Amino acid sequence: MFDKSCKNLLVRGVNWIGDSIMTIPALRALRKGMPEAKISLLVKPSVSAIFENDPNIDELIIYGDEFNGMLGKIKLSSLLNRKKFCGSILFQNAFEAALITFLAGIKERAGYDRDGRGFLLTTPIPVPNSNEREHQIYYYLRLLTQLGLKAEFSYPYLYIKLDDRLKARDTLKDMKRPILGINPGATYGSAKRWLPERFAEVIDWFVKDTGGSVVIFGSKSEVQIADEIGYFVMRRGLVMSGVTSHQSLMKMQNDKYPVDNRQFLMSLSGKTKLRDLISLISECDVLVSNDTGPMHIAYAVRTPLVAIFGSTDPKLTGPPKIGKGTGNMVISSNMTCSPCFERTCKTNDMKCMYEVSSDDVYYGIKQVLPSTKAVFFDRDGTLCEDTGYINRHEQLRIFPQIERLKILKTKGFKIVGLTNQSGIARGIVDEEFVKETNEMFKSKYGFDDFYYCPHHPDDHCPCRKPEPEMILKAKNEHAIDLKHSYVVGDKDSDMLLAKAVGAKGILVQTGEAKESHYADFIARDLKEAIDFIESDSDKLH
Repeated sequence: MFDKSCKNLLVRGVNWIGDSIMTIPALRALRKGMPEAKISLLVKPSVSAIFENDPNIDELIIYGDEFNGMLGKIKLSSLLNRKKFCGSILFQNAFEAALITFLAGIKERAGYDRDGRGFLLTTPIPVPNSNEREHQIYYYLRLLTQLGLKAEFSYPYLYIKLDDRLKARDTLKDMKRPILGINPGATYGSAKRWLPERFAEVIDWFVKDTGGSVVIFGSKSEVQIADEIGYFVMRRGLVMSGVTSHQSLMKMQNDKYPVDNRQFLMSLSGKTKLRDLISLISECDVLVSNDTGPMHIAYAVRTPLVAIFGSTDPKLTGPPKIGKGTGNMVISSNMTCSPCFERTCKTNDMKCMYEVSSDDVYYGIKQVLPSTKAVFFDRDGTLCEDTGYINRHEQLRIFPQIERLKILKTKGFKIVGLTNQSGIARGIVDEEFVKETNEMFKSKYGFDDFYYCPHHPDDHCPCRKPEPEMILKAKNEHAIDLKHSYVVGDKDSDMLLAKAVGAKGILVQTGEAKESHYADFIARDLKEAIDFIESDSDKLH
């Protein structure tokens, strides 16, 4: 059995973007199961940005080109040997992953017994039965379970720095909202790619129907696909803006298709690094994608997603299903030959992709596109006095101005609560009391929902403010347009939350902070905050 007392652990990550994102729940479970261990992750530079800000990882070791070939592997093994790892867990299936850790002299080497590498592992784990057809996330969780670790499912989440979010927002600042992201490529092969002319049809409908705009993503090898889509869009007669800088499209522009300051369609295909792509997708209001890396990025940053599947199986690699209204929709055909898992169509007719119509995809977009505005309220110090860890009803002293929330309801806002409750993890606050209090706010004061984070700050969870998991969950469950919403709170963390998601932040001076560099407006109390929202929202209309 694997030694869980190991204090210096190496994890060999996987090489593809989508697969890497599907290992995130296992990494989180590994951190919970081995809280005292230093966890180092060995990954290729092509996926390292996924883990740069992940608090569950202590060290990233980059498996760069200098470690290619047998001499390179010996060099890498020597590097790993000097780090004195006491154990290694291999998420990657390759023979070389076991070979490198063997050559590095790592005492314990655990991984699936496949690709002829079992003799190099000290703890070879049988490969799960492929007939079960469970999501790929469980493939990595099962490995940990077999090693004696508790490995529960959690939804993949990508941590993004505020500076990266703001940089992406600036890149898209001239685009009209809502913004539809399009990812028309697929590195695996052409069998996973929907048709360029149908992407163009969806783009045309979206811009005309919503008044919004579209940004096309892709790798350098997929620039031609973006060009082709741009060509079909122009053929449809859409008035576009700054479609792309590529000469092939520039030559097609004429008086019939004038350029208008990049307000409607922009191609970033071949222009983004992975780190930028992650934050740009997080800034889109919805993404349409084939089954490829950016599709996985979308659900991991909580961007509403329409995923198109043909040759692959969404039950295995699609957006995971959990809870209500996850903001994701899968579109696939019912062809008997699908899924075939081939890189290219063996019959050369791509029937599984032809069966997916533009109507199907556009209907999916309309189903997941956020359209509701909301006001998010912190609890302690904002809605009620902050008297410390509140654990009894008599400690709950609600501000009388809360009655004015009904004004926001008449203005069409949803009202949602967001509260950090680390007292639960500390054993000071009863979680049932928090749930009862939240239900009281809903029944008595008209809140549409109330979310809470029960974790300790040291857990570095994605739901503790200012991390935006709670507000992103609310967005997808209630179809909320965060760019037309407000966050009201008494702490810098509330204002940082607003800044992270592009909402307006209003600091109320009834709690912890009296000023904040990140606030859009500072109010003396709840009444003044509500008055500001009423006035500001009227200006927007």
